[in-house]
Amino acid sequence: MKPRTAGYLLLLLNAALILFHLLLLSGILPYQNIWGGRLQNDTQLYLLEGTSLLISLFLMLVLLMKTGNMRRWFSEKTGNRVLWIYFFYFILNTIGNLLSKSRGEQAFAALTLIFAVLLWRILKPEKAKPVAVTKRMQR
Repeated sequence: MKPRTAGYLLLLLNAALILFHLLLLSGILPYQNIWGGRLQNDTQLYLLEGTSLLISLFLMLVLLMKTGNMRRWFSEKTGNRVLWIYFFYFILNTIGNLLSKSRGEQAFAALTLIFAVLLWRILKPEKAKPVAVTKRMQR
């Protein structure tokens, strides 16, 4: 998969994640099975889900710049550093989801792992393939 394709797929998945956060914040989806089932009231929901929403929106912004769909606000090097931070965040999130007692959170481990793999694909450059030297090229 090309890095640009991985970027677009990640944008799509992140948009779905943002929608999920909005559905939780609006009360359309119940929040009992998120955050390891530890949320005890609406205030905790708004604080934690609001933070998650901001993190997802910032990732969307960086990905839009990385895929060339938005003017850069900072250098490519800075954007890559931010994406590396997200990569490690999603790796840790995957581990946390796997260790959760909630089946719903455990299911999200697959999604966070996909996020990490796609970020890896965006950030790791392809190795140049060796060019076969023919007799014509040698002349």
